[in-house]
Amino acid sequence: MTARTSPLHDRHVAAGAKLADFGGWSMPIEYAGGGVLAEHAAVREAVGLFDVSHLGTGTVRGPGAAALVDACLSNDLSRIGPGKAQYTLCCVPDGEPDAGGVVDDLIVYLHGDDDVLLVPNAANAQEVLARLADAAPPGVTVTDRHEEVAVLAVQGPRSAAVLSAAGLAADLSYMAFAGGEGQEVTVCRTGYTGEHGYELLVAADRAGELWDRLLAAGAGEGIRPCGLGARDTLRTEMGYPLHGHELSRSITPNQARSGWAVGWRKPAFWGREALLAEREAGPARLLWGLRAPGRGIPRPGMAVLDDGGARVGEVTSGTFSPTLRTGIALALLDTAAQPAEGAALAVDVRGRPQPVEVVKPPFVPSHVR
Repeated sequence: MTARTSPLHDRHVAAGAKLADFGGWSMPIEYAGGGVLAEHAAVREAVGLFDVSHLGTGTVRGPGAAALVDACLSNDLSRIGPGKAQYTLCCVPDGEPDAGGVVDDLIVYLHGDDDVLLVPNAANAQEVLARLADAAPPGVTVTDRHEEVAVLAVQGPRSAAVLSAAGLAADLSYMAFAGGEGQEVTVCRTGYTGEHGYELLVAADRAGELWDRLLAAGAGEGIRPCGLGARDTLRTEMGYPLHGHELSRSITPNQARSGWAVGWRKPAFWGREALLAEREAGPARLLWGLRAPGRGIPRPGMAVLDDGGARVGEVTSGTFSPTLRTGIALALLDTAAQPAEGAALAVDVRGRPQPVEVVKPPFVPSHVR
């Protein structure tokens, strides 16, 4: 099956991007003239521009649209009002195999009681929207807009200056957005890097124009196009979960320390009973950070070992941290092993135990608020 391409595909090719498949989409990993390390540094020190149009987009509209989303997804929409966005989870409903596991994590944009925009991950977008459509009452319509909307991210300490120079809303509180249907660009003060930043939604046929405009506006601010390679190193330094790694049908919000994105007092959401039961009993494993002082880099799937060589967990994400200049990882560790911050463990790196220290992410300071 041929991978779908972003509306900005021609820009990426012209910039010498190395492309790879992400959730069925051909997306840039890195660009010529610097690569992941330079792109990572640009976001931490100045500003980076990402194309994340592989992310899904969908609308839920009609009387009771917000109520439907609130009754199905994990977080509590009553915590926010129109003009705000919220991180939430689509969990496996009670009564299904893997109840309480995570189908996807996503962002909800609340326009009003009858108008909600969803931004799920690429590989899971169709399932999330199909599940909501099946649960929708008469009069509520769920529409897949994946091909119609492009998503860009402007991230880094100079991101506000770039948006202002481009004539876009920059003075927004965290998780607030401006714009919507009928307006050129929707700008939300959020991101996936740990830096001050924004995510922009624009009609697919206007994406190229916006990309060029942002690069021109950021020319004096050190802006650099960034690929999904840097996006991964940046989010790992923050300890942010990636679906399929730290969240999945077999990894619950309790295990991934994502219970803050669950409205525990709500009367209903998918997987509620399974998650409440696990929360009461205590999860069998928990997500921790690992920092490697040596040269070996922990990678997903590697076993985590105690000082006696017994397996006590598994790495879910691992990479070289460009900021810390050492290997870092996220790992699910057995709670029975009683891991604690500062504990000395090891990761089996190709048959050799690599010493690691247990830490609580983020690995570097966050600047998102």
